Amino acid sequence: MKKNLVGIQQIGIGLKNAREGWKWYRKVFGMDIKVFEDTAVAELMLHYTNDQVCERYAALAMNMEGGGGFEVWEHTGMEPKPPVFDTRLGDCGIYICKMKTRDIERSYKLHNEMGVEILSELTSGQDGSRHYYIRDPFDNLFEVVEAQEHYKKQKSPTGGVYGAVIGVSDIDKAMDVYAGILEYEDVICDETGQFEEWAKLPGGEQDYRRVVLGHKPRKGPFSKLLGPSRIELVQALDRKPGHIFKDRIWGELGYIHLCFDVKGMDHLEKECREKGYPFTVNSANSFDMGETAGQFSYISDPDGTPIEFVEAHKLPIIKKLGWFMDLKKRGPEKSLPNWMINTLQFRRVRD
Repeated sequence: MKKNLVGIQQIGIGLKNAREGWKWYRKVFGMDIKVFEDTAVAELMLHYTNDQVCERYAALAMNMEGGGGFEVWEHTGMEPKPPVFDTRLGDCGIYICKMKTRDIERSYKLHNEMGVEILSELTSGQDGSRHYYIRDPFDNLFEVVEAQEHYKKQKSPTGGVYGAVIGVSDIDKAMDVYAGILEYEDVICDETGQFEEWAKLPGGEQDYRRVVLGHKPRKGPFSKLLGPSRIELVQALDRKPGHIFKDRIWGELGYIHLCFDVKGMDHLEKECREKGYPFTVNSANSFDMGETAGQFSYISDPDGTPIEFVEAHKLPIIKKLGWFMDLKKRGPEKSLPNWMINTLQFRRVRD
């Protein structure tokens, strides 16, 4: 088996109250499919938690429109802190989560009607797609992006995660990870200057280099659901960037990691090690989160931003009946049939 990146599985969001945050995300983004929900101790994350063993609550939520999910994450043994400084575009780390929508005008109208804090007009971005920016009640920024690829039409304003805007100190160096290991090899745009659509974002009046990256079509069990995605790298040109998680640990408030669904973890580990980005965390054998099982690992990009990889072995369909998807024996590039993906709808959370 060779390494196969299937797609963005989820973005991790550290919250003070993850259940409250998830309820807001169900309403505003339609993230209402519960893949798992679990309370446990994060014993393996010592590299990112200053060797602290942390108690936590976590849930993975998806949207049947397609796209990646949210892992809403809450420290339960400590009070999580916000950034220790006022973060801006270009500060190192995940700064904005991209959300996909097949109907940008409808989503913009619905978000206005919901009273969501909207930070820009509906405009065309540097890559030609229409988009706008919003802020959630927990001070996280989102970019809603027009993208026609969807899995299954829903009533939700948006689909799932379409990618991320990530601050880096050196875009050319960061490409070792994002274009190399993660295979975002298609440069959609590479622009330098000030950008009107960023005017109301923190630091938006400054000069930046921004590179939007895409990828070739991907294959694998959940490739139809996860779909294509974009990574946007942002480098501040007027100042030395700060690190968003300075003096804090993984899991505190904000975007904590970007996670990829993969097949062929052993081959991925070998490639990462050879390219100078060895695994910082590796569950080695199968982890068990109560309802799901698999293997997970992490690397850090050149600025220390955590990138997670998950190779799923088991996913629940109807837990009470003992009905689970066994993914270990499936071909690494073979998509699950639609009927099997559609069973995730049995896990919908209704408010």
